[in-house]
Amino acid sequence: MALKPGKNYEIDMCSGRILPKMLQFAVPLMCSSILQLLFNAADIIVVGRWAGDNSLAAVGSTTSLINLLINLFIGLSVGANILAARFYGANEKEGLRQTVHTAMLLSIISGFFLTAVGVFGARTILIWMQSPANVRGLATLYLRVYFLDMPATMLYNFGAALLRAVGDTRRPLYYLSIAGVVNVVLNLFFVIVCHLDVAGVAIATVVSQCISAILVVRCMMREQGAVHLELRELRIWKVRLKQILQVGLPAGFQGMLFSLSNVVIQSSINSFGEIIVAGNSAAANIENFIYASMNAFYQANVSFTSQNYGAGRYDRIRPILLRAQGCVVVLGIMLGGAATLFGPQLLQIYSKSPAVISAGMSRVWILFPLYAICGMMDVMVGSLRGLGYSVMPMLVSLMGACVFRLVWIATIFQSPAFHTIQTVYWSYPLSWTVTFLTHLICYFWAMRRLKQHLETNQTLRTN
Repeated sequence: MALKPGKNYEIDMCSGRILPKMLQFAVPLMCSSILQLLFNAADIIVVGRWAGDNSLAAVGSTTSLINLLINLFIGLSVGANILAARFYGANEKEGLRQTVHTAMLLSIISGFFLTAVGVFGARTILIWMQSPANVRGLATLYLRVYFLDMPATMLYNFGAALLRAVGDTRRPLYYLSIAGVVNVVLNLFFVIVCHLDVAGVAIATVVSQCISAILVVRCMMREQGAVHLELRELRIWKVRLKQILQVGLPAGFQGMLFSLSNVVIQSSINSFGEIIVAGNSAAANIENFIYASMNAFYQANVSFTSQNYGAGRYDRIRPILLRAQGCVVVLGIMLGGAATLFGPQLLQIYSKSPAVISAGMSRVWILFPLYAICGMMDVMVGSLRGLGYSVMPMLVSLMGACVFRLVWIATIFQSPAFHTIQTVYWSYPLSWTVTFLTHLICYFWAMRRLKQHLETNQTLRTN
């Protein structure tokens, strides 16, 4: 039995109907993810409308690089989430306490490391990515200011991951709502009034993320339940660090591998010039909202599966997966279809340039109608991680998505007949399909192995 839920924030994931509780968990998380995306969307909208297409391209062209650098450490927060959820489900209070304090100190260390890499390596990495020369200076400035915020970003993400482990997705939403309003107001002030261009939107993001981090840390310090944080107890417990790394590092590497393939793809997109880069950036930003909505059910699947696995409720694992898959399919079809239908109007939010809007629609027509496949792929990964497998989905993603995309760019895209931006975009849905099918096979193998393990234990107890 799980630890006793606190003041209406925690969710008992190990009993009762699954779908209502999954929605209770996922909807606030979905809203939180969308608010986080609004930080970057506000940056892109403000610079696109008031600073010009070059500034839009400068900010937009950094997205894949930012994801590449931070995804390893976001993966570690996934490891902390899974470990904390398992201890919570198994009612192991001391293990949960050690996990909380190890994870929060790890977040601070990770944040300062990322700041150093981002500030000192920004220009060099942008050159490697073939960022257009006329926007490279602005992109470098944006990145250097943006990465000053990494300690706060990591604190928020690790803290929110620990709260999610016990079913609390509402308070992180409240904190991001406050930070999001601050971000939008400061964006407008710094760009329109102070004329700080890309530096202004980066500063606004830094301030807003610091606010969300402070609120999450304050919440955990005042929490009297399972995830209470005591600053004087911050330390690294080696056994907990090892457990976090065992799950988190493969998850982080998987995120990095996806981002690495996206960096290669971004480099290919950059070769088509700033109009294509700006249109791609705007479309990708809209796409992120669809992804974030579906990803909430991936995270719900991870937490629900981990808690039930820790509590020994193995009979609920398959129904959890089926409900999460149903949710992402419905969301993917609805949101992808709506965003495709209203694509030109949505792109006009980012730029008034007809050329940029036309370039953005090239991405919209190919990716958006098929986005449910991406959600299905991620949900499969969530089940495997919740069952304790992390290396397996990393390797599958390496081959099914990353290697596939890299080979696609190195072969099909290099052919003169297919050297188009549309060819680049088709690498996404094709790689999602291959990776989903492979993960599905792995899931059936993992469940069969779990069944055999339970049957063996039952036989030993009987004898």
